Amino acid sequence: MDTSPSKNEGTMSSTKTKSGNYLSKSLYIRGLQCHKSLFLEKYHPSLKDDLSESQKALFQGGRDVGVLAWELFPGGIEIPYEGLSHREQLDLTREKMNDGLKTIYEATFSHQDVFVKVDILHKGRRGWEIYEVKAGTKLDDVYVDDAALQYYVLTGAGVKVSNVFITHINKDYVRNGALDVQKLFTSEDITTLVKEKQPFVVSQLRKQRRMLNGQLPQIDIGPYCFKPYECDFAGHCWQHIPDDSVFDLRGSGVNAFDLYTKGIIKQKDIPLDILNAKQRQQVVAIIKKQNTIDPKKIRKFLETLSYPLYFLDFETFMSAIPPYDGLEPYQKVPFQYSLHYHHKRGGKLYHTEFLAQPGIDPRKPLLEKLLTDIPEDVCILTYNMTFEKKVLSELAVQFPRHKKKINKWIDNIRDLMVPFRQRDVYFWEFKGSFSIKKVLPALVPQLSYEGLEIADGGAAMDAYHQMCAAKDKPEELAKIRKNLLEYCKLDALAMVHILEALEKLE
Repeated sequence: MDTSPSKNEGTMSSTKTKSGNYLSKSLYIRGLQCHKSLFLEKYHPSLKDDLSESQKALFQGGRDVGVLAWELFPGGIEIPYEGLSHREQLDLTREKMNDGLKTIYEATFSHQDVFVKVDILHKGRRGWEIYEVKAGTKLDDVYVDDAALQYYVLTGAGVKVSNVFITHINKDYVRNGALDVQKLFTSEDITTLVKEKQPFVVSQLRKQRRMLNGQLPQIDIGPYCFKPYECDFAGHCWQHIPDDSVFDLRGSGVNAFDLYTKGIIKQKDIPLDILNAKQRQQVVAIIKKQNTIDPKKIRKFLETLSYPLYFLDFETFMSAIPPYDGLEPYQKVPFQYSLHYHHKRGGKLYHTEFLAQPGIDPRKPLLEKLLTDIPEDVCILTYNMTFEKKVLSELAVQFPRHKKKINKWIDNIRDLMVPFRQRDVYFWEFKGSFSIKKVLPALVPQLSYEGLEIADGGAAMDAYHQMCAAKDKPEELAKIRKNLLEYCKLDALAMVHILEALEKLE
């Protein structure tokens, strides 16, 4: 089999200049993950995938966390990246250290053509301390590799480093009043780990530079394409993988890379006897364009519903930095819902909705509207009820006065995902998934998310953050609100039509 991602890759080479020796933190970490990715980044960056809005938001969130962490050591000065050459950044850092400044943000150093910027460099009692700030909530091996390279560069540049810390988000922090930065962050001393890593750093730098002064490494796709980070050259390296490949198998079962290394790429070539029941169903359904429908089980599910029937869909956002009281880092906060409802089966369909105003805690106004929109003792239909139940449970904790009614709602929630998750209804177009984005076009082809500016929950979350940033820009704000309302309304309307389709299959 030809597993080569590109016919042209065999001729790709470096320019074999001194640029092959230059490395940075990000390049070094990329090289630890995959030499091929590092080579492409250095010499063929145009092959990179475009950044999605979600990725841009993730990077911005990381920058926001890094800047906020400066408040752990107030009074320092930033060494800016924009507007200064590398040499100017290096010289400014040395100047501030020599002036006796005890805290420097984005302190800049170079040693043997390795360039690093330290998130926070602080002068302690026994020497300089490195604080590498991460938006995650726990220590990760790749963070240690990142910090180990910084230690290598700083000590090589003659800086006396006494301690190295990973500063990350404290997942147990709950905001109460003004943001308490000292409690939001926790710092773990990894000095011993970093020192133990130094021979590894030297070895890896040597290997990366040797590779960069040669031809493109002939490295095939593998699990390292996604760990510890999703590679932004995946679109290039995976272009030889067809639709309905072994990598599109859903659920646990056979290992896709094991099949791939044996030369099996397409699902139709997989021996069926090695697949579990669900994966076998997916493969056979795709090959034969075969659907499975169990009217008896559909009827049993429909009997769990009652009228009036309310179709509820929430949209939420989350942030590493809790913006409002009572929130933990990365806690999901509802800012929008769409609600369709029938008073009786086949009756008139009504609709109402809520979208929070930007820049305020959305939970109270959202709940107040919800209390007027949903009676206490009605059946509520959701798609993946775990999500909606979690949102409502957290609202009940924050607003205990309404706990009884909210809990009644929770008791009355039914999950439209059930017949699809249980595969009582399985269409070949689902391709092993029971997400609403797969179910809707198969059962209700006249409805589609295509053409919407916002087409999934991640994009909705990003749009909410953009909406808050645009609160003083009326035209932009109006456009974002329109897009959010259209998306959330379709999510709820999709349930209405999926239920109608189920009733016809009964």
